[in-house]
Amino acid sequence: MATDAISAAQPDATLATALLGVAGPVSLRRSAEGVPGWGVVSASGETLGYIGSTWEIAGSVGYSGRPLDILVAIDTKAKIAGARLMRHSEPVLTLGISEADIAAFVNGFAGIDLAAPRSEILEPQEGAPDVIARATVSTGVIRDGILRTARTLAIGRGLISDSAGIDRISYAPSDWNALLAKKALRRGFASMSDAALASAEAKVSVQPGEAPFLEFWTGLIDPPTVGQNLLGQQLYTQAVGSLGPRDAALIVISRGLYSPRGPLWRRSGQFDRLTILQGATRYHPKAEDVLIVKRLAITGAPEIKEASVFRLPGDAIDPTLPFRVEVTASWPARTGAQIVYVIGADYALPAIWRLAPPAPPEPLWREIWAAKRIQTGIVATMLGVLTLILFAQEWIVHRPKLWRRLRLGFLATTLFVLGWGLNGQLSVVQVVAFVQSLFSGFRWETFLIEPVIFLLWAFVALGLLFWGRGVFCGWLCPFGALQELLNETAQKLGIRQISVPQALHERLWALKYTLFVAIVALSFYSMHDALVLAEAEPFKTAISLRFLRAWPFVLFVLALLVAGLFVERFYCRYLCPLGAGLAIPAKLKIFDWLKRRPQCGRECRYCETQCTVGAIDPLGRINPNECVLCLRCQVIQHDETACMILKRRVRAAQAAKESNK
Repeated sequence: MATDAISAAQPDATLATALLGVAGPVSLRRSAEGVPGWGVVSASGETLGYIGSTWEIAGSVGYSGRPLDILVAIDTKAKIAGARLMRHSEPVLTLGISEADIAAFVNGFAGIDLAAPRSEILEPQEGAPDVIARATVSTGVIRDGILRTARTLAIGRGLISDSAGIDRISYAPSDWNALLAKKALRRGFASMSDAALASAEAKVSVQPGEAPFLEFWTGLIDPPTVGQNLLGQQLYTQAVGSLGPRDAALIVISRGLYSPRGPLWRRSGQFDRLTILQGATRYHPKAEDVLIVKRLAITGAPEIKEASVFRLPGDAIDPTLPFRVEVTASWPARTGAQIVYVIGADYALPAIWRLAPPAPPEPLWREIWAAKRIQTGIVATMLGVLTLILFAQEWIVHRPKLWRRLRLGFLATTLFVLGWGLNGQLSVVQVVAFVQSLFSGFRWETFLIEPVIFLLWAFVALGLLFWGRGVFCGWLCPFGALQELLNETAQKLGIRQISVPQALHERLWALKYTLFVAIVALSFYSMHDALVLAEAEPFKTAISLRFLRAWPFVLFVLALLVAGLFVERFYCRYLCPLGAGLAIPAKLKIFDWLKRRPQCGRECRYCETQCTVGAIDPLGRINPNECVLCLRCQVIQHDETACMILKRRVRAAQAAKESNK
């Protein structure tokens, strides 16, 4: 995946030697066709390895919606030699993890064998580093980008094959005739008469006859049903034990006057009589790649003259594709020329021993969702419970004790399970990433790679239409839950609450809206600077990193929490850019679930004094931009001991009852 808008990182000779772990001067050769990348060549012209960019090849995009560009180097043996993170805009990598941790994570992929099956490469394996805790999304994308890019580069450079494979596991007993019936071996034949006709003009011709001049059978012995039955377990293990991951073993069994091996192979180092043809490739087996077989172990085989097993290197012949085996006989002609006679057999791997082509790897987000079934189940359950609470609010608010238990219990679950347990804290950074993606190219995969966050955002987006921003701020924000639970404890300990004057209260609202606009606007100039400004959110320190951070960040969070002991939900009221951002689309809310009486604000202002975030004005109106949907005002409205309006009604009813006596 190449892009014109953002160019891939460019390696230089110094970086190339570091990634490949080689010494001496090297040069880089750019290849833009097929799989793009660079070849690393030594001064003598030897190819030392290849380098590719994750942004250019795999299109790796982080949770920020911006490219994750890593240069990945592989050696000529299809192993990852090294990797270097060149560019990213990930919040947690920018401000949450040290550069040494990132470098160690990226470098940890060196040595991974890309010749392993693709499914094994993309699954967690010994030797490949796992994701970094509390940075699972960003490091998961890095891991996926490195492995996919390396494998694609290895396939593109012919180091490994991505075609269907050979079944090298299953075994069934078989005799000679059964193997022939399954087309495990293909036959080539020439009689003495055929050879006599071909050598008629030779100085010494062959005498005609019905006996075989050459009869041979050939085929791959990699499937154990073929090789183990033909050779026996011990010799079969010897024949295939030293094969490389892409190599195959070809057997040639012959009888007759003519020998496929001939007498000169020991001296020449090559079997000139034997040729394997595949497309434009003509391959002669080498002397070091032969295993001489003295006798066959299979029952029913005819008497043979010789048998040989040859290694077919994967870079020369693809054993999963059809090929032809030819034996060449030659005689000097009377005219001085050479007479050539070819006996051949066409071979194709039978379907019963052909593995299906590997399925395309699952997208990263599907792998993550499958691995996080439990977490997504917990979040879905919480969202289901919250939906029931909000739809049944009229029934719940008539029961103050039930409401209080549900409220505190759900907030505790939000803090300890959703926040500190599942890292399910929404952030203004995710809003910025979404806005940026609308301009740089929206991709669902970017937001699906963290299922907990995606489920929360999906529910919050729908909740904005039904209940406004309070569905998140009041129930699903772990930091908001932390503030409210601490303030609840503070009140029980007798800490006096500070009442902010209404005029000052309303003017302080402008801080969070200004902060939200500034973060979004700054992201178009510098994503890094926007992420620094987004540190006004204490969520990462308090929830995602659980206070395991540098002391200035921890001190800032503690200051906010201390302020919240005296002014309930201090941060939510005046500083939260995420709450401000959610208040804007909440204007589209189509239902009004919170009930008020005409007398509210005139005859009774108790709800105003008890509102968690000061969202009720002196006239008794609820400001939906500030309401966190805690339902406290709804409980008070039905509480005859708290609501002045209900108190007067009760008194009037009692007086009327007494007057009627």
